[in-house]
Amino acid sequence: MNYTIVGILLMIIMLLYFKVANRFNIIDKPNERSSHTEITLRGGGIIFWFSAFLYFVQNSQTNYFFFAGITLVSLVSFWDDIQNLSNKIRIAVHFIAITLIFFNLGLFSLFPLWGIMITYILAIGLINAYNFMDGINGITGLYTFVVMGSLLYVNNNIQLFSNNDFIKYPIIASLVFLFFNYRKKAKCFAGDVGSIAIAFWIIYLVLQLILRTNSLIWLLFLAVYGVDSICTIIHRLYLKQNIFEAHRLHLYQVLSNEYKIPHRLVSLYYAIVQMSVSIVVIFLYQKVQDITLFGIVIIPLLLIYSGKFYLLHNKIR
Repeated sequence: MNYTIVGILLMIIMLLYFKVANRFNIIDKPNERSSHTEITLRGGGIIFWFSAFLYFVQNSQTNYFFFAGITLVSLVSFWDDIQNLSNKIRIAVHFIAITLIFFNLGLFSLFPLWGIMITYILAIGLINAYNFMDGINGITGLYTFVVMGSLLYVNNNIQLFSNNDFIKYPIIASLVFLFFNYRKKAKCFAGDVGSIAIAFWIIYLVLQLILRTNSLIWLLFLAVYGVDSICTIIHRLYLKQNIFEAHRLHLYQVLSNEYKIPHRLVSLYYAIVQMSVSIVVIFLYQKVQDITLFGIVIIPLLLIYSGKFYLLHNKIR
C-alpha cells in the first residue's frame, strides 16, 4: 500500500478514535504526580495497533504470532487505560504475548533455560520501561521515530533482517501520533495501549536483529530509556518507595516539573541523545568489541543521568 494512503488512513482512524474517546469519556485526569495539568484524551497510541492491523491485512505472509501478541498487549493495555487492572493480570498477558514471539523466533530451541529466563525478564522489563517513560508530550512519538528509523537504516544498509514495510508502518504511525501529541497542549496521550504496543513491536524487531547478527549491541537502540528506567528504579528502592506506584523521579520529570523546561524540548533532548547513541552504535559496529561499545555508550549516559541528583539537590536547596 502507498505510504501516503497509509498515513491518510491512520489520520482518519485517529480522528474517529477521538469521537469514541469523547463519547465514552476515555480521558487522562492529572494528579499530583502528573507532568500535565489539563484533562486530555487518553489512548491515542491505539494508532500503533491499527498500523499493525493495516500491515497485517496487506501482507499474506504476515507473522500471525506477532499480530496475536501485539493484539493481546494492546487489548489489556487499552482496558487498563479505561479501568485500572492489577499488575498480575498485565504481566501475565505480557508473558503470554512474549511467549508467542519467542516461539516464532525459535528462541526455545536456540537458548538454554537460563538464557530464556533472562530474555523474558529483559523483554518484560523493556516493555514496562517504555511505558514508564511515557509521561510528557512528544516523548513516546519522537523516541519511537528515532528507534524505528535506526532499525530501518540497519535493515537497508547493514543487515537485512525484516520487511521494510514492517518498520515503516510504525514510523508513519509515529508521525500521525506526533501531529496530535507534539503540541504545547496535546490533543491526546498515547496511554498504555500506545507505549506498550510500540514497545512490543520494537522488542520483536530488535530480537530479530540480534539473532540475525549474533550481537547484543542493538539493545543500545533503547539505551537512553533503559539507563533512565533502571537508575530510577534503583533510586526509588534506595528511598524505600513502591516502584509500581506513580512518581516524578525520572530525569525527564525533574527537567519538566522542577525546572519547568517545556515538555516538547525535553522530549526533543531525549530523542537527540538516543539518535546520537544510535549513530555511534552503527558507526562502531564490528569496529570495536561489543563490551567496549557498551561501555562507550552506557558510561556517558550514567554521567548524564547522575546530573539529576545535582538538579534535585539545587532545587531542594
